[in-house]
Amino acid sequence: MSESNVSKDKLVEDFRAVVADAEELLKATANQAGEKVAAARERIQDSLHNAKVKLAEAEDVIVQRSRQAARATDDFVRESPWQAVGAAAGIGLVIGLLIGRR
Repeated sequence: MSESNVSKDKLVEDFRAVVADAEELLKATANQAGEKVAAARERIQDSLHNAKVKLAEAEDVIVQRSRQAARATDDFVRESPWQAVGAAAGIGLVIGLLIGRR
């Protein structure tokens, strides 16, 4: 998984946590009365709805790109199996050398 995919996954995870915290805050203030509180709750609910929609869209994009990367990798391995084996062996060698240095 590339660094940008990891960053996107982390962003989605953090965004989910913020949405969950905001929902919990809304539940905790459900008994609060007042015009300002009601207006704030309504704005927060609208923002949460929009955030959930954007979160779902971001997750769809991440899933699509992950599938595209998997297909591209699969195509490469099928077209050039020996190059893929050589690349994997080279990467394994480098990782082994780096681990061995510690």
